[in-house]
Amino acid sequence: MNVNHYGHWPSPITPESLTAQSVRISDPQAVGDRLYWLETRPQEKGRNVLVYEHSGVRTTLFATPLSIRTRAQEYGGSSYLATEAFIFFVQDSDQRIYQYDIDFVRTKPLTPEGAFRYADFYFDAQRQCLLAVQEDYTENSHHPDASIVAIHLQTGAIKILAKGADFYSNPRVSPDGKNLSYLRWFHPQMPWDGTECVVAELDEQANVLREKIIAGSVTESIFQPQWSPAGDLFFVSDRNNWWNIYHWNGTGAEPIIILDAEFATPQWVFGMSTYGFLNENEIFCCYSQQGYWHLGIIDIHKKKLQSIDSDFRDISAVHCRNNTAYFVASSATTAPQLWAFISAAIYPITLNNDPVSTDYISQSTPVTFSTRDGDSAHAFFYPPKNIEISPPHDSLPPLIIVCHGGPTGATETGLNLKIQFWTSRGFAVLDINYRGSTGYGRQYRDRLKNNWGITDVIDACSGVDYLIAQGLVDKNKIAIRGSSAGGYTVLAALTFTNVFKAGASLYGIGDLEALAKDTHKFEVHYLDSLVGAYPREQAIYQARSPIHHIEQLNCPVIFLQGLQDKVVPPAQAEAMVNALTAKGIYTEYVTFAEEAHGFRQAQTIQRALEAELAFYQKVFSEM
Repeated sequence: MNVNHYGHWPSPITPESLTAQSVRISDPQAVGDRLYWLETRPQEKGRNVLVYEHSGVRTTLFATPLSIRTRAQEYGGSSYLATEAFIFFVQDSDQRIYQYDIDFVRTKPLTPEGAFRYADFYFDAQRQCLLAVQEDYTENSHHPDASIVAIHLQTGAIKILAKGADFYSNPRVSPDGKNLSYLRWFHPQMPWDGTECVVAELDEQANVLREKIIAGSVTESIFQPQWSPAGDLFFVSDRNNWWNIYHWNGTGAEPIIILDAEFATPQWVFGMSTYGFLNENEIFCCYSQQGYWHLGIIDIHKKKLQSIDSDFRDISAVHCRNNTAYFVASSATTAPQLWAFISAAIYPITLNNDPVSTDYISQSTPVTFSTRDGDSAHAFFYPPKNIEISPPHDSLPPLIIVCHGGPTGATETGLNLKIQFWTSRGFAVLDINYRGSTGYGRQYRDRLKNNWGITDVIDACSGVDYLIAQGLVDKNKIAIRGSSAGGYTVLAALTFTNVFKAGASLYGIGDLEALAKDTHKFEVHYLDSLVGAYPREQAIYQARSPIHHIEQLNCPVIFLQGLQDKVVPPAQAEAMVNALTAKGIYTEYVTFAEEAHGFRQAQTIQRALEAELAFYQKVFSEM
């Protein structure tokens, strides 16, 4: 075994191998004897590819450069729908809906050219129309009008079924065709703060006769309303602090399962799904407890949950058809793949043919630690691991604190090769679910309200305190990294504390006021609850913005930024870089001309990792 300093270990988890194995699978849909899913391929410049499997043969449906992706609400999601005869999809290049005829193998546009975006489809076979959420940018290029529309397949006529709210999602028609259910919400709520579940009665021409709010409010978040095969409406609600599954009985909502667990996740994109119906009496579901996801089957009549044994830690994209469930899942040692649950057994649909040896995979340990302000927070600790290397005697590893994005979200606990990239090189990693994260109930999620830039920073510092006290890391080599909202936590921690020696901000926020003035519609009022109503609370925005306190930031920082980013524009990073450079602080600024919010292309991901690694090695070698 070779002896080498922490942070400099050679590793088989290279940036190239990482991107080669990082095809992201999403949105499985089973129709007839075909199974469809989307693959996001970094090696094809992040192209979203529709794949289907039929009689054991796997086929990529559309050739390059066609990419299936909607930009609705900027973050997209639910960009295609497969039926027996047609596939409906949004083409990324023009954001129009296209209709692919499976039998005649031909494609035609279904929606006209124009400033529109579409997502979240449902095919109404009885009326021969496609339901969708539509965003209309005709009158306002920054804040589109949202609605639910019905697009007639023969005439192309577009009828508005619901409008007036700021946002819509989940349009679904009951099995008998008489009712339409959907979610809506209004500014300043985010969907995890408060949504309304509406049921509208339809006539034979898809005209809305009357509608009723059956669940939800400004303080209750509803997730994934869905009709059962028997024609009953189910949904997830956090009315009891936890996102649990409920049934609408015609006069009120009754819980199917009451459990200190989350059967939902924050609705950042369209089409998120945590449960489905195997048959009229059984729900196949996934749920989160203490940061880990689990599988289960709910007997609707008995209101009983039967857990399913598995090694999975992250589970998503549940889709059910004919007593079979499909889902995407990862374990501590396997990357996210597509799986099927059939006859009480789990089978792989896609598998990584070149897995990383477990000799280089660091297993996480869940930790709960006391915070500096007398509360507690959660995280997952990954120690360095590399079977070929031994560190020098009496040395401790450098630590990287990882701050997830959102900030309303949670870290993933399944195999994440981007974390293993660091641990296999001799870095320790603490992946924090700071207060405000999901997965621990609404009360924990709400602790970040009015406190973004304070509570999350306290938790990051407290996590460092905990590991230093345990003798697990080198107190002189502490770095912090994060992307998007996590990048803001990075910059705030570097500015308002002296705990960290270096930081990496990936498309992060340095100026909260600029973000409040210049962001997209979905998040334009997000900061109202995290910081305060703008401009009334302008002083708070400025007080918490690192750009206004550069004199307090005294350690090296690397910024990585996509130049096409509309969510956190490059001006945010450039302002911080210019201010730090003028001050004489060592700063690196790495840009990617073709990337937007989040890095999708293989070369980008590789270059970003290489630059960040070299940055840490340079900074820590000088200490």
